[in-house]
Amino acid sequence: VFPGGRLEEIAASIPTSGLEFTPAEFIKAASTPLVPPDFLPDGASAEGFLSPGVYTLPRTTSADQLVYLLLQNFSMRLTPELQAGFQEHQLNLYQAVTLASIIQREAMVDTEMPLIASVFYNRLALGMPLQTDPTIQYALGYNPEKKTWWTSPLTADDLQFDSLYNTYLQKGLPPGPISNPSLAALEAVAHPATSSYLYFQARCDGSGLHNFAETFEQHQQNNCP
Repeated sequence: VFPGGRLEEIAASIPTSGLEFTPAEFIKAASTPLVPPDFLPDGASAEGFLSPGVYTLPRTTSADQLVYLLLQNFSMRLTPELQAGFQEHQLNLYQAVTLASIIQREAMVDTEMPLIASVFYNRLALGMPLQTDPTIQYALGYNPEKKTWWTSPLTADDLQFDSLYNTYLQKGLPPGPISNPSLAALEAVAHPATSSYLYFQARCDGSGLHNFAETFEQHQQNNCP
């Protein structure tokens, strides 16, 4: 289970896993967990709480059992320190996981996650929209032409896509997680860096790192040639 994947991507790996249930059965089990944990809001899917990692399972494991195991693993990682960090930043668990899921999709390097978290916290504090592409990619869903769940690059029309997940049009956090974040992303939400940055974009060197900026003018100067 890779960090940053959405539940449909986890489901797509089932046929090569040796497990005997179908991707559709997994999606159904994750969408309505048979034994929902206390930390999952009523009626919410398990998206965001399917803990990434390597799992060795009997072939006879059912879809419901796998979802239960992934949720249990998330619960084990939910330390008092993490929960205290979320509370310190006035986020409930569902909001914290939602923010972590965005950071997971934005960061290519784990060490940058706390700084990216600081940008989003700064924007939230000012009432600025998050304007993060992965939320729109999540809303758009599967792109059959590019054969991906994460359409890139996005077009100007995509940025106007009518969805509560469109953080270019909607302020605040989206309604729920957009991916299943790693422990590093959750820790970044609980313990963000301290910065005055409001913008970031990928560097032009292909390193996966980002340039950060305090003003929009500085942000524009970071554009690739």
